[in-house]
Amino acid sequence: MKFSESWLRQSVNPEVSTKDLVTQMTMAGLEIDAVERAAPDISGVIVGEIVKVEPHPNADKLSVCQVSSGNDEMQVVCGAPNARLGIKVPFAKVGAILPSDFKIKKAKLRGVESFGMLCAQDELGLGEDGSGLWELPEDAEVGCDLVEFLELDDNIIEVDLTPNRGDCLSILGLAREVGVLNRVDVENQDCFPVKPTIEDVVDIQLDNPEGCARYAGRVIRNLDLTVSTPGWMQECLRRSGLRSLGPAVDVTNYVLLEMGQPMHAFDLSSISGGVTVRMGKEESLSLLDDSEVTVDRNTLVISDNEKVLALAGIMGGSESSVSSSTTDIFFESAWFNPLALAGRARYFGKHTDSSHRFERGVDSDLQVSAIERATALILKICGGSAGPVVVEESPSHLPKPVEIKLRDCRLRQQLGVSIPADEVDDMLVRLGLVLIKRSSEEGVWIPPSWRFDLLIEQDLVEEVARIYGYNNLPTSTPTAALDLEPCSESMADLSVFRAQLVSRGYQEVITYSFVDPELQSMVEPHEPPVALVNPISSDMSVMRTSLWSGLLTTASHNLNRQQSRVRIFEIGQCFLPTDDSDSGLVQSTNFAGLVCGAREPVSWSGSKESVDFYDIKGDLQSVFAQTGLAEEFCFDVGAHAALHPGQSAKILRNDKFIGWIGQVHPKIQSYLGLSTAAYVFQVNIDDLTDVRIPFYEEVSKFPEVRRDLAFYVNGSLAASELMKCAESASGEYLIGLKLFDVYQPKDVDNKGKSVALGLTFQHPSRTLTDEEVNHSIESVVAQLKASYGAELR
Repeated sequence: MKFSESWLRQSVNPEVSTKDLVTQMTMAGLEIDAVERAAPDISGVIVGEIVKVEPHPNADKLSVCQVSSGNDEMQVVCGAPNARLGIKVPFAKVGAILPSDFKIKKAKLRGVESFGMLCAQDELGLGEDGSGLWELPEDAEVGCDLVEFLELDDNIIEVDLTPNRGDCLSILGLAREVGVLNRVDVENQDCFPVKPTIEDVVDIQLDNPEGCARYAGRVIRNLDLTVSTPGWMQECLRRSGLRSLGPAVDVTNYVLLEMGQPMHAFDLSSISGGVTVRMGKEESLSLLDDSEVTVDRNTLVISDNEKVLALAGIMGGSESSVSSSTTDIFFESAWFNPLALAGRARYFGKHTDSSHRFERGVDSDLQVSAIERATALILKICGGSAGPVVVEESPSHLPKPVEIKLRDCRLRQQLGVSIPADEVDDMLVRLGLVLIKRSSEEGVWIPPSWRFDLLIEQDLVEEVARIYGYNNLPTSTPTAALDLEPCSESMADLSVFRAQLVSRGYQEVITYSFVDPELQSMVEPHEPPVALVNPISSDMSVMRTSLWSGLLTTASHNLNRQQSRVRIFEIGQCFLPTDDSDSGLVQSTNFAGLVCGAREPVSWSGSKESVDFYDIKGDLQSVFAQTGLAEEFCFDVGAHAALHPGQSAKILRNDKFIGWIGQVHPKIQSYLGLSTAAYVFQVNIDDLTDVRIPFYEEVSKFPEVRRDLAFYVNGSLAASELMKCAESASGEYLIGLKLFDVYQPKDVDNKGKSVALGLTFQHPSRTLTDEEVNHSIESVVAQLKASYGAELR
């Protein structure tokens, strides 16, 4: 929310600077996001009056104006269509500085000299209207500096409130907080009842008191809505981020900002019969923003006897909107239950200032005061006659005051400081709470109607801490007798695996647990995801069952932004529906990665080759090696719906399935618009953390012996199977086994392939003899031939 500092200081004006005021509010939980000047840097602009207008002799669309600056008159050439005798406008004299450091100079336009410039709102950076000259109020003093006249020596402060502090979404609410923090009285705006001068009323009916427990309305007739909104009100709205839309709408917006009560003005002539607050009936409604929605049975609406008039608490309808030709209006001011409106604005995509406040909560005692304040303002601006205020309410559905007990010992224990009871009582009284009873050990309080967030003792503890000042609370290092839990060396810390992938050029990402249902169905078509009841958006409406959904979206995002080499990983939870738990949900922690693009970063010596299946497999094997038990992991041919049929494999540990690896299926690649093939893996983290406990072993001082063997084998035989067989037959002195060559003949009829293995032998305490090594080699050759028909080349 944005607000004007000068507007706030009209209600409460502590003797503190803007900087100190901002610090106070932030430390009290009302975080200030930004502070900016109310106007851009302008100088030399005054209030001028046009005293003479003549046509330009050489241009049909220009006028030659004589402008009074109070002391003298100057000639100005102007092209605005509303330049006419007698109006007062901003006049930038020669030498004046406008926004963007634009300096006004003497000029000659089509042969006529011009000594200055008459300005529109947008030229001064003080509004959006650029259709003509900015016509100032008639009581503006000619020659007065425009900055001084408009009181532009002001700051616009933007406050970011937590959802529980809806009471501070107004000048009145912020003034209460500032007054309490500085022990300064707040000057509340008088909302004296406006005496009715006509008897006209509109009947009100509450068909859904659970959603709307109080609705106040008032008829006002014979208004002149062609008049302009006063400049001071327009400035208050502008500095709060709202533009002027005519007196009726401006008054409701002003009351919303001043008091925190959303209001709406209906064109009385468009209302048939009475007004009813009810649930929708699958009806169509055209809104003020020219969109059309269908209101279902879960949506609270305002209707008359024939049609829907507005989405309750969100936006009015176009058919009942007020225009400059309207003479009779119906003001509404209501209290809506936040639960009844929760999610409705997001559902329709219509987040408004009203819905923002109603969803967080509005003072349930404010409706009549707000409508009286709005009535007084509109009658003062537009004239007219007001009828009586009609209020329909359901007391049983309005918020009930709660009694909250605050124990002195609890306060002392929570804050770590002993604050005198009379000082605590003073803080709470200044916050608007009413003390019911007080003993030597505790007090019982009732919060005011605007503090609907105060419900339990801990809420009052927080209030005392805020007002006392978090910076004033003592800081100390907590001490406790804690038993040190043993750290098992047989379980790896996740940081080991993170560091390994980072060292290989990966970056860790954190993606949303909410994913696109269409992409999720392509990644895991056989795993129905858990749908969200109130999703952020339609493309984030289900819980992920695989980390691949988020990684693929992240890869697509980066590739679309000229990041052609992507290497990312994530450790996060996946969510699977089940009937075996109370929550109906099983959560598992998984470890997943994705690579695509070039194998090496761009450099003068780097390769331009793209990554393939074996790159990501090698990266994953390096992670497995961190367990010290790399021999327990292997890969087996398998098919997964999200992976390329010819480039996918199961990941096994001790023959137990733990995950998948492979190339992303071309259908998914096409759906996401990926410009290059992507490769992914995912394993369950619980199956990865068991590691070998390190132990000391002396390094042999004796020489190694290496023998290389090449075999002809069947083309369908996996090299890993061949290596396992060779390792089991090689004897106890084998210390290394490497696959260093695979040759597949291009001859189609030849279905075999050549596989070359390097075997390294070493004895821990002596040099191996040729006979011992040859014996092992012969054993390996014989075993491979017997098991797989392998022929030694």
